[in-house]
Amino acid sequence: MVPKPERVFDRVREWQGLASFVTASAMSGATLGIVSGRRRQGKSFLLQALTEETGGMYFAATEATEAESLRLFADALVRHTREALERPFRDWNDAVAELFRRFRGRPTLVVVDEFPFLSRVTRSLPSIIQRELGPGGSGRDSSARLVLCGSAMAVMGGLLAGQAPLRGRAGLELVVRPFGYRDAARFWGIEDPRLAVLVHSIVGGTPAYRFEFTQGDTPAGPADFDSWVVRNVLNPQKPLFREARYLLAEEPDIRDPALYHSVLAAIACGNTTNGGIASYIGRRSDQITHPLNVLEDCALVVREPDVFRQGRSRYRIVEPLITFYEGVMRRRWSELEAYRGETVWGSVRETFLAQIVGPHFEALCRDYALSAGEEVFGGFPATVGAGTVNDPENRTQIEIDVAVFSPPDGGRAGRLLSLGEAKWGETMSHHHVGRLARARDLLAAKGYDTRDTILACYGGSGFTAELLASAAGDPGIRLIGLDDIYAPPASG
Repeated sequence: MVPKPERVFDRVREWQGLASFVTASAMSGATLGIVSGRRRQGKSFLLQALTEETGGMYFAATEATEAESLRLFADALVRHTREALERPFRDWNDAVAELFRRFRGRPTLVVVDEFPFLSRVTRSLPSIIQRELGPGGSGRDSSARLVLCGSAMAVMGGLLAGQAPLRGRAGLELVVRPFGYRDAARFWGIEDPRLAVLVHSIVGGTPAYRFEFTQGDTPAGPADFDSWVVRNVLNPQKPLFREARYLLAEEPDIRDPALYHSVLAAIACGNTTNGGIASYIGRRSDQITHPLNVLEDCALVVREPDVFRQGRSRYRIVEPLITFYEGVMRRRWSELEAYRGETVWGSVRETFLAQIVGPHFEALCRDYALSAGEEVFGGFPATVGAGTVNDPENRTQIEIDVAVFSPPDGGRAGRLLSLGEAKWGETMSHHHVGRLARARDLLAAKGYDTRDTILACYGGSGFTAELLASAAGDPGIRLIGLDDIYAPPASG
């Protein structure tokens, strides 16, 4: 196994997967790997590090004509192999065949980064690669470990979908995701869990925002958070200021930015159902199906099913910086461009805490529950989600922020290990436990296995003394604070 260099933070599983793909000697002929992920996640950094460690070849495509791209690729191939071409490449048929012919014997990593730039101009490129990897192709006797990498998620996902030429050809399908919330806190050097949640609510786990976009500026402590936001996120001179706009503009499938911004704004403001989004932007529900599907394909939005109501789901923005832009910055853009960030932040800070940090904290609590060991909920958490429980007697609905299920047992659904409520800015009390207990009883009447269901309170602002005393003597109640959420998982 190729050791991971110290300069690569975390990414242990990703490195192991890539290294195993590259060094596999049992494979006969060239092999194909697909690496994707949203921009700024460190895909290129990771692949460049691996090519350096293994003596591989790295080629980063640019937006160019086919002829120019072929010349650039030829130059990279000649530099790496130190062997001149007999003649210039006429097209990608020549280039791909020559690539495979030049790597024989020792397995060698060959990375083609920003592959969508090439395939957008030369639509037949995936088919050419498929042919050369197939029987009779030049890849048959090659030892190349070809990795195609890209950030256009819809394009990269389409390479292996349905009837796509490369479907079934890839021996590696790796999605490089943002750091998990615990790793993100370590990456930013933040030890205070409350500060970690606040920062993560804006920049998430995207590695590039730590150094390239803030020049290494991190909040010195909780008291410095407001100033950090003003000087880094709301400052027109800093790259984070316009980053959310660029993330949307970089997606090739988004052709009507105004509509997509409105859809994202609706979600950021708490309108998370199809009907709620449509009502917010003044469209019919069927008119927003396509933009929602595109945002899902681009990995900017995720649809999360209601775990208690079949056929119901809610949408959540995956990138926190987009949520922050749509919910805070977009409506005050002209003032922010006029360098009035401090004044604007003073007037929107409470909105940020309620509409952005609150829902984000709920998502972090679900991440915590999913990574929890069996000892936390009395069983292995196989499925974690949110849902709504109808209470017809009281003519209301009970929102469950964190529902934890055990694995299914045969044909039966898993046990309901825990029902949880998460509050960021409110001290939790017996009132919250009572609401969870009511939901448990209603679910039991519907046939859910709630015999050992733990009622969990996730408190961003702590718990009342009375609740702390009650929970100390009741194994059916679990209080989970910020220190618990950010503590390393038992398995780690």
